[in-house]
Amino acid sequence: MTLKPRFRIAASLFGIGLAAASLSACSKPKPAAAASAPLTVSVAKVEVRDMQSGLVASGLLVSREEAGVASELSGYRVAEVLVDEGAAVAKGQPLARLDDTLLRAQIDQSKANLAVQQVAAERAEAEAGRVAGLDNQGVLSNEAIAERRLAARSAQAAVAVAKAQLNDLQTRETRMTIRAPVAGRVLERSARPGDASSTGTTLFRIARDQLVELDAEIPEDKLANVHVGDHADVELPSGGHVAGTVRFISPRVDLATKLGRARIALPVRPDLRPGGFARAHFNQLSRPVPAAPEQAIRYDADGASTMVVGTDDRVRRAGVRTGARAGGWVELIEGPPPGSRVALGGSAFVLEGDKVRVNAEPSGAAR
Repeated sequence: MTLKPRFRIAASLFGIGLAAASLSACSKPKPAAAASAPLTVSVAKVEVRDMQSGLVASGLLVSREEAGVASELSGYRVAEVLVDEGAAVAKGQPLARLDDTLLRAQIDQSKANLAVQQVAAERAEAEAGRVAGLDNQGVLSNEAIAERRLAARSAQAAVAVAKAQLNDLQTRETRMTIRAPVAGRVLERSARPGDASSTGTTLFRIARDQLVELDAEIPEDKLANVHVGDHADVELPSGGHVAGTVRFISPRVDLATKLGRARIALPVRPDLRPGGFARAHFNQLSRPVPAAPEQAIRYDADGASTMVVGTDDRVRRAGVRTGARAGGWVELIEGPPPGSRVALGGSAFVLEGDKVRVNAEPSGAAR
């Protein structure tokens, strides 16, 4: 074989070797990428804190007690109205007077009738006295004697009837002046001169002792946080504020609205008018509850949750049910117990089971 063909064969073998080496190098596995560094997160602990509920309840201003004043007589004309709406009245103070012209005439007639009956009774008594001791004497029959005695008794009964009729009219005369049954402020006056009185018609409405309260509506789940004697800051429509005290809490909840009611007693003030709107702020309500910073609470399709960081610095998802919020903290009605570490910053980027690097937050601080 000549030198030239041998050179060609050697060159071919060398090319095949290079190709094989290249294929071998390509088939070797690449070195694994370095494991990614753990995500750094800030944490805080679940704490037991006094949470102020900041409950706000609204409602209408109402009189603590209203007295309706009506005439006890019917058919008499209102002659004079002595007070108007807004007037402060004392117990027993005259409010209106009825025309007693016809009644005085009836009283005079009744007095005259009483006098006639008294004269008849005296005559009958005298007749009965003349037959005293004549029973079975034969002077008069026993029947005649009994009739005289019965006539005397009947005359005395007629006198009693006449006295009762006169007393009824005189009692009516005292009712011709309509008086305030309680002290307070006149809220409404419907009496007008010339109107006929009726026992079924209210002529005046009086707020007893001028006491006005806020009838506040409170959600059913907040009623347990309100107690008799609690203080409240009541905001009036004018923007003014007045201090109130819970006097009464209704024992029932409205079936339709699921709202309970609380009566908040207010001081006597001229600018407190029944029918007005007001709000009560119960800022003093507080109680110790497990709480976590608001930053630790996440919301997704499965509801509210938080990422708990375990002792091994791995995170796990814990569902929570939240309650009151105050000062950047939220009450945990259900959730991890106090002392648990929960993730704050960076928690949105960690998944269940991830290992994290902890950047501790100062205890008791919510950012």
